[in-house]
Amino acid sequence: MTVRETCLAAKAAVSAIAYSGEDEKNAMLAAAADALTANTDVIIAANREDLLVFSRGEQLRDRLMLTDERIAAIAEGLRQLAALACPVGEVLEKTTRADGLQIERVRVPFGVVGIIYEARPNVTADAIGLCIKSGNAVVLRGSADAFRTNRMIVQIMKEAIARAGFDAGFIQLLEDCSREGAREFMRQKGVLDVLIPRGSASLIRSTLENATVPVIETGTGNCHIYIERSARLQTVLSVVLNAKTQRPSVCNACESLVIDRAFAQEHLGELIAALKERGVEVVGDKESRALCADISAATEEDFYTEFLALKLSVKIVENGAEAIAFINKHSTGHSEAILTENEELAERFLREVDSACVYVNASTRFTDGFEFGFGAEMGISTQKLHARGPMGLRELTSYKYLIRGSGQIRT
Repeated sequence: MTVRETCLAAKAAVSAIAYSGEDEKNAMLAAAADALTANTDVIIAANREDLLVFSRGEQLRDRLMLTDERIAAIAEGLRQLAALACPVGEVLEKTTRADGLQIERVRVPFGVVGIIYEARPNVTADAIGLCIKSGNAVVLRGSADAFRTNRMIVQIMKEAIARAGFDAGFIQLLEDCSREGAREFMRQKGVLDVLIPRGSASLIRSTLENATVPVIETGTGNCHIYIERSARLQTVLSVVLNAKTQRPSVCNACESLVIDRAFAQEHLGELIAALKERGVEVVGDKESRALCADISAATEEDFYTEFLALKLSVKIVENGAEAIAFINKHSTGHSEAILTENEELAERFLREVDSACVYVNASTRFTDGFEFGFGAEMGISTQKLHARGPMGLRELTSYKYLIRGSGQIRT
């Protein structure tokens, strides 16, 4: 099918999910989760075919790769979604006018949600699961790098839903992975109700520049950790190593350290040695290089960069105010953390840092729908309208007003 035909097919089947009850949605999710785990070997075989021809760098390769554990986690995310309350139909507010007119504001699905993403096959299952529970039809457009894996996941989930007795036509995968096809997808106004890009800065920029469909922007993650002078060294080592090295290719990994001068003068060498031991390339400003010979020179661009690799920038500052200003200037608005024993400064950091997720004494790696208890996520929104941070079920709904009268007229 063409891009438009695929989108129209999802739209034609939207009622199959929009008007399903919560028990029916949960049955779909359970069937899909069981099918994914039962077909783990089949999915991994398809994934290996994609990996054999993949040549776009190790950080993206890691995002493409599926393992038994990762597939089990995807299935568990679907089961968690089934355990969550369905937001559709929730009454947000209810008022009665003096003339007896009753006005309710209730949650409703968007309708048809388009997802455009890169080599992340986990997004395929997460997006389907979230759209099932939130009552939305979904059109998926993954990259050519992951097409075999995505196609297999979609096939397995749709067949499982059909076997459970439901119409799975509200789930569609675009076969056209070309750039021209992507641009056509972005222009399906009147068919798609919202478009969500998830991937690199270039993909998000292209979507914003070309889309005629409303877009929810999921941004890149130039995430910072500010190490304040009172921070405990063991906490610093634990949190920084986790945030940078546990999985460096993801958007919630730390990319930049902002360090109080007093802490750096005493502990910078130990911290850099620990990072180097884990294979991290460290670049920094002039002052950090004067304190530690193992730090290479950073360019100004480095402080704005989401590396998605074992690379980290370092900036030395005098105090919290300077750190907050530096972070707000260079951040992409994703996730930032402060490591400190100063409660007053911690509260100021929470209040003044303008990002979707702001942490005190914890790793930025927790910015994730699964970790936040959402079951899965559609992405991390770094914009401020409609949704911000991990996008779960409620962020995939809009609302409408229901007005009940008894013959009232306006005078």
